Amino acid sequence: MDEIRRTFHHELEDVHGELVTLSARVVENIPRGTEALLAGDLEAAERIILADEEMNERAFGLEERCYRLIALQQPMASDLRALMATVRIISEVERSADLVVNICKASRRIYGVELDPRVRGLVSRMSDQAQSEFRFATDAYAQRDAPLAAAIGDMDDLLDKSHQELIQAIFEAHKAGNCPLEVAVQMALVARFYERIGDHAVNIGERIRYMVLGEFGQDNESQQRRASFASPTGDQTS
Repeated sequence: MDEIRRTFHHELEDVHGELVTLSARVVENIPRGTEALLAGDLEAAERIILADEEMNERAFGLEERCYRLIALQQPMASDLRALMATVRIISEVERSADLVVNICKASRRIYGVELDPRVRGLVSRMSDQAQSEFRFATDAYAQRDAPLAAAIGDMDDLLDKSHQELIQAIFEAHKAGNCPLEVAVQMALVARFYERIGDHAVNIGERIRYMVLGEFGQDNESQQRRASFASPTGDQTS
């Protein structure tokens, strides 16, 4: 392998390691954000909110490095696939970090309100499930493990079910007079934030499968995407 290729693969591995670090930070911040929300700890919430600027800058820097490698190194097919998948995964990680920040911002809006015990329990459950999915996604990317990545979709069914249960619990608490309307709205948004974190983890899993195997998974969205690419007109569904 010539010096140029060695340098390229060294930079590619460096990008890989940096993205694993950023994704691991999201894994760590999910329960921290949840604790700040449930404990009414505005100082802890503010620390996560303020740290998001650094996360955004590092994510942007990683994207720039990927584009520079593509432009200057003319990577081979497997390396190009890895770079393109990594660019998409960077976006999924950055958006997930933003969702944790949104959970922390919600802690300001419900500050001083005692949440219904069932709502609190379901928030904790969703947090745990979202963290587990994102940990699986991070490990799968770190290890380039396609089977592990494929398992994330099955895990997401549990998170979707918990999301439905939490929304129902919020409505019931509001109806019983235990949850003011403003708080009910904020908690419904929080439930959605956890559910979206799970969706991003699933998307990361799909990108990992593409990176490792050169194919997307077998879910309906992926099948529709492939069908649109193969259509005679070249039209793509939105």
